[in-house]
Amino acid sequence: MKKVIVLLANGFEEIEAISVIDILRRSSDVIVQICSIDKEYVTGAHGIVIKSDVRIDYIDLYTDTYDLIYIPGGMPGAASLRDNEKVQELLKWHHKEETKMAAICAGPIALEAAGILKGEKGTSFPGFEDQLSYDKYVKEPVVVSGNIITSRGAGTSMELGFVILEELGLKEESERLREEMQYNFLKDSIK
Repeated sequence: MKKVIVLLANGFEEIEAISVIDILRRSSDVIVQICSIDKEYVTGAHGIVIKSDVRIDYIDLYTDTYDLIYIPGGMPGAASLRDNEKVQELLKWHHKEETKMAAICAGPIALEAAGILKGEKGTSFPGFEDQLSYDKYVKEPVVVSGNIITSRGAGTSMELGFVILEELGLKEESERLREEMQYNFLKDSIK
């Protein structure tokens, strides 16, 4: 069973959080824990309220282990994650432990603050390029570089969810869900 923690702060981008959480929770091989940095309920950038499973204050930063840490974008949510001491401690510790990390849109700024992006290839929402120290910045929907997975924004969030499953070693599960959710049909019909 794979364990994923999703970090949320007020002002997160709802589509980026909920799409990925939904895709991962559809897999019987993934446990998703929604973690707030503040209160039990977190309000997104467009007023959608999400109930967290846990607050970061109740996580043991050094003994609670995860297969992947996910950071949605949205402002000021991503900036709040970037500036939160406990989030930064969690990211740094798990980076040393070679935990996979994913971030979308403005979310990579939290990874940047933890010193995780140097030497990596990655992407972000347009306009954040100058805040990120990737060795190579690319404008692709989803970019995998070692243990780091990044994505462009709300429109790429479903693809990110499927890629996260693949990177967790659940490629068949990703393919099954792409088919069940009619994502392959949509992707093929756009061409």
